[in-house]
Amino acid sequence: MNTALLSALHEIEVDKNIPFETVKGVLEESLLAAYENREGAVEGAEVILDQETGDLRVMKEGDDITPHDFTRIAAQVMRQTFYQRLNEIHNEQLLEEYGGRMGDVVTGIVQQAHRRMTLVDLGRVEALLPASEQVPNERYENGQRIKVYLLEIREPGRGPSMTVSRRHEGLLKGLFELEVPEIYDGLVEIKAVAREAGLRSKVAVWSKESGIDPVGACVGPRGSRVRAVVSELRNEKIDIIQWDPDPARFIAKALSPARVREVYLDDDEQQAEVIVPDDQLSLAIGREGQNARLAVKLTDWKIDIKPESQATEYDEELEEDWELEEDSAMHRCRAVLANGRRCPNTALPDSLFCGIPSHQAQAAEFEGLIEGS
Repeated sequence: MNTALLSALHEIEVDKNIPFETVKGVLEESLLAAYENREGAVEGAEVILDQETGDLRVMKEGDDITPHDFTRIAAQVMRQTFYQRLNEIHNEQLLEEYGGRMGDVVTGIVQQAHRRMTLVDLGRVEALLPASEQVPNERYENGQRIKVYLLEIREPGRGPSMTVSRRHEGLLKGLFELEVPEIYDGLVEIKAVAREAGLRSKVAVWSKESGIDPVGACVGPRGSRVRAVVSELRNEKIDIIQWDPDPARFIAKALSPARVREVYLDDDEQQAEVIVPDDQLSLAIGREGQNARLAVKLTDWKIDIKPESQATEYDEELEEDWELEEDSAMHRCRAVLANGRRCPNTALPDSLFCGIPSHQAQAAEFEGLIEGS
């Protein structure tokens, strides 16, 4: 009785999550191939594993023709062909399981943390978190649970290799999908994401349903939903704004928390000229240009920000152009034509703009809550 062999096969079944019948079949096929390659092999033979005793036999039409040295042959095969084939089956299963999940956010456990790369256990497979996909100011410790973005899966010679990311914009989007039921259910849509991992991000959201406030849904009661995302990203600052189909309005909102007086668009060049009050210039640009840079990424428009004191002459020239050529590609916020007002992202009492909508006020209130904590 060879109970040791049966125990080894059952361990493989559990460790690699491969059905016992498959493991047994691979062993029998491997041993048969080894038998057929030896001198004096009989054609039409088959190898059978007795699942009760663990004994291996070579059979031909009911006759036992097992060679006297078959145990030694079996040991050699198990060290070579058998385990190689099992690894191939295991990798095929992983490809089938994870191949269609690229772009998903999953939870893993840090196994080995190094400066150049970190290994993350995803349950059935270990994934590589390379330095290029790590957030610069994050530190990972063995045993730590983290959420990662499934970036890539490939199949090199030794089996599939999976790469995950902590800095990809898809991680931020996926975290909001996990935390906001309205996004999961399709009632709120994330239209655009711009991220500088570990520092600051902007997320533009929109809802087809008139009764749903997309920004409020993402912020959550007392900021609970966005707070969960911020916590997972190690206190990365997140600006949530409402997407707008009008690019001028969207650009104005993308520059929040700065207030905007006017936006001029050049559709042909995909370029926007943004006029802000002098005291809002530094806020609109942001530290080291970060706020403006994220707004450019979010809107996919080139944005030139000017203080109001330097834009008077430019404004007068555009007024003349606007009166002479209504079809010009250069124009103001389209809201001017609709209701006599311009960009909606301001609360300046002496401007032609609308006031801050309720969802922006809620976001601003939450921002103060976060900064005060």
